[in-house]
Amino acid sequence: MRKLTAKEEEILEYFWSNGPLFVKELLELIGEPKPHYNTLSTIVRALEEKGYIGYKAYGNTHQYYALLSENEYKQKSLKQVVDKYYDQSYKRVVSCLIEEEELTVEDLQDLIRQIKEKR
Repeated sequence: MRKLTAKEEEILEYFWSNGPLFVKELLELIGEPKPHYNTLSTIVRALEEKGYIGYKAYGNTHQYYALLSENEYKQKSLKQVVDKYYDQSYKRVVSCLIEEEELTVEDLQDLIRQIKEKR
């Protein structure tokens, strides 16, 4: 999975929340200040080249759509972070969160309960 810029990720979120879009429709959804049409089109094509969106051709225009769900994207992104910074160990991630006091005892008990319920 190729890394996205912050702007590419922001644009991808529009496809997740709105479904298939033409660039013109996407431009209408974006708040002010709106990017130029050509700039937005370039970002959309970059997302396509990176494998995040596909398209259906209608004559000379394309309707773009996300190729993976927001949840799939988040899971793959998390896996990349865990692989790169925590030696592929989710246990190390949890240990780090405990050391940084980001997880409480109650949080850990809730996680244990969730794990037991999955079995």
